[in-house]
Amino acid sequence: MSLPKIPTLSALTWVEARDILQLRPVGLLPIGAIEAHGPHLPLDTDAIIAQAMAATGGLAIRQSGIPALILPAVQYSVSFAGACFPGTMPVSSAALGAYLDDILRFHASQGYRAICICNAHLEPAHVEVVSRVTTTATTHAGIPVIFPDQRQEPWASRLGDEFAAGSRHAGKYETSIVLAASPDSVRHTEMEELQPVWIDLPAALKAGARDFAEAGADQGYFGDPAAATEDHGLALLEILGEMIRERTMQALVSSGK
Repeated sequence: MSLPKIPTLSALTWVEARDILQLRPVGLLPIGAIEAHGPHLPLDTDAIIAQAMAATGGLAIRQSGIPALILPAVQYSVSFAGACFPGTMPVSSAALGAYLDDILRFHASQGYRAICICNAHLEPAHVEVVSRVTTTATTHAGIPVIFPDQRQEPWASRLGDEFAAGSRHAGKYETSIVLAASPDSVRHTEMEELQPVWIDLPAALKAGARDFAEAGADQGYFGDPAAATEDHGLALLEILGEMIRERTMQALVSSGK
């Protein structure tokens, strides 16, 4: 699959950035993690998904008549649940909060009409930080800073039974999106051999599990990765893109931007 061609800030010269910012685009900020995603997906799976969300969301926003620009991704995040596996690289809530606050504050001063967070890392402690910083940024930035949360309804149900049931880490949901967005990143042989792990990860963490292994995933995945397909990933990205467009347009209308 070739993702929609939405401009990315990091690939522009300052002159090109100036010209696009004069159009007052919506800035799309992908947020992921460097974290174990089973034996079949790379450590940057969440970043791959977040950038695919930004691309499809940006296309949907542009089709509504508003320009969009993808911002450089945030890849380090609060990812301690995966730290029992080699390669996972978490940062503290305080560090992430301060970093995001600066990113949003300085971007907001550059001419965007809104900034939308495209977050693919769903560890509860991480989401809490992003939600808190987004609320603060909205208050101080003078533009809407939007944080669509796919865990909330109606989006959770639309993203499939596996996602709604909480078995959403490196299973059919995430593996399908990576198959659609970056198929060469998937270890297909390993994926096809994996058996389902039907455990509600958020519930296990809430009940006291400190990491994926304690939650019952000794290989770092939940759900049914072997059931993943590229077509399912494309359908999921369309839903996520619509979520981003809908929340952004609502915020723009409410703010008069």
